Amino acid sequence: MLVYVTQVAPYRDGPAGVHGVLDQSATAMAELAGAAGLAFRHVPNVRDLDAADLAAARVVALFTIGETPWDDLQRRALLDGLEGGATSVLAIHAATDSCYGWDGYGSLVGARFNGHPWTQDVTLEVCEPDHPALAHLGPTWRWRDEVYQFRDLRPDARILLRVDESDLDMGAAGANRPAFGFPLSWCFSSGAGRVFSTSLGHFPAAWESVVFLRHLAGGLAWALGEGD
Repeated sequence: MLVYVTQVAPYRDGPAGVHGVLDQSATAMAELAGAAGLAFRHVPNVRDLDAADLAAARVVALFTIGETPWDDLQRRALLDGLEGGATSVLAIHAATDSCYGWDGYGSLVGARFNGHPWTQDVTLEVCEPDHPALAHLGPTWRWRDEVYQFRDLRPDARILLRVDESDLDMGAAGANRPAFGFPLSWCFSSGAGRVFSTSLGHFPAAWESVVFLRHLAGGLAWALGEGD
């Protein structure tokens, strides 16, 4: 079972914006789950999800924003499943901009969102061309999206896609240059489990793009154990 969570919840200091692509993304994720041989469940509200459902999920995919109201039992089920290798995690687009009240969440998805000063066409460096999420690409990928910047990137995160900084206006409001640069996709192992993250996917065109969907499908394949 692939459980796909798309909850929009308020931040501590006010409402969160709603992404218009959530239903569109759910259709695409159902397609990818079926191609991987997994049943699919779309969950717009985690209050409708039991800890037992999380414990039974082979993959938990997150396109969340704001303070997702996971309870303690759900958090433990997700973390235990990942550490034990029973559950894999996919963090998609705004998933890094969630759960600031959950201290361990940044480590779960790999980093914390730290603003998106740019929305534009960028050249993405393909850092691991043999990775299943990237094998269909060349050495670079030209793409239009919100360009996120991050803080607290896990030191063991394998950067898969990185923005060519020459594309970015570092004088833009809110821009800063972290030591690890501007990654937009990464992966890592946590215990016996695997986590794949991509911050791409803001615009409807992404979910209509076979190239983007192959990026996600490859990330799912890696999370399920394909490749190193």
